[in-house]
Amino acid sequence: MSNSFLVLTLVIISTLLSCSSENESITPQIKDITESVYASGFIKSKNQYEVFGKSSGIIEKIFVTEGMQVKKGDPIFQLDNENSKIATENARLASAAADYSLNKDKLLDAEKAILLAEKKLANDSLIFQRQKNLWDKSIGTRIDLEQKELNFENSKQSLASARTNYAELKRQVKLSSDQSKNNLEIAKILEGDFIVRSEVDGVVYKINKEVGDLINGSVAAAVIGAADFIIELNIDEFDIVKIKKGQQAFIRMDSYKSEVFEAKIIAIDPMMNIRTRSFQAEAVFTKNPAELFPNLTVEANILIHTQQNALTIPRNYLVNDTTVMLEGGALQKVDVGLMDYDLVEIKAGINENTRLELPE
Repeated sequence: MSNSFLVLTLVIISTLLSCSSENESITPQIKDITESVYASGFIKSKNQYEVFGKSSGIIEKIFVTEGMQVKKGDPIFQLDNENSKIATENARLASAAADYSLNKDKLLDAEKAILLAEKKLANDSLIFQRQKNLWDKSIGTRIDLEQKELNFENSKQSLASARTNYAELKRQVKLSSDQSKNNLEIAKILEGDFIVRSEVDGVVYKINKEVGDLINGSVAAAVIGAADFIIELNIDEFDIVKIKKGQQAFIRMDSYKSEVFEAKIIAIDPMMNIRTRSFQAEAVFTKNPAELFPNLTVEANILIHTQQNALTIPRNYLVNDTTVMLEGGALQKVDVGLMDYDLVEIKAGINENTRLELPE
């Protein structure tokens, strides 16, 4: 019986102390208070991008390792390109065969045809003129004159045709030469697409493929970015109007536990993400943590405004954001100002001496 009585007594005392604690009154305090906007996001390497191949293919060789520094244009993957090599060789052979300098013999033959046509024209012109002079002296027949004139006209036409043929042949030879060279360059470019190269100076943060794997346009083969980092934040649409470039932000990361790092907003994307109903902003650390990695998650409080020596009460003493409970249970309307997670600024309605009770 004595033990049961002791337990009952302890329960009653505990209950009374609890009720007394809950009904304990407080007075407002003069404190500094800040308004901030919460945002979540992740760490991203500057110029970070996912590597995809311009052409699909099987990986034959990987030139880099994770954590390796690369320069823009450095090879990352070599893809199987046997067919492309054959196509390039065929284009090279075609280009060599169609080269302008190797087809000059055709043009020389055409030039000789022009010279022969010019000589024949000169000869036929002379014969025609002689026959015409004889005809003027009533020597010879009209048939002879007309035959010499016809030969002269045919020679003029032959010369014109020879010159036209030369010009057309020269155009065709040059066109064929230029086209074959262009085809060779295209083949070389296509062959070059089978070497996947870095688009930036930076660090290879992730390699998602192995030798023998297929590279295509659907899955990133690697992730490359600069050694500098930015913070990518998602801000709710209700808070975006408060955010401005240059504002200070306080960053927390799970990887650094309770440490807080300062940063500042450097960019705000003006287009809202319809799916998440949020805006994206970028920030940079004022002083970088000792070590960072892409895709580390962060939480941020973006500083909007600071009020020094403000009259404050705990937020849980505020009823419906407009009222407080005075000692004794009466309700009192108040004008509020800044709020953070713990405190709220009271602008009017109570003073430092007002005693408040915690609403139930």
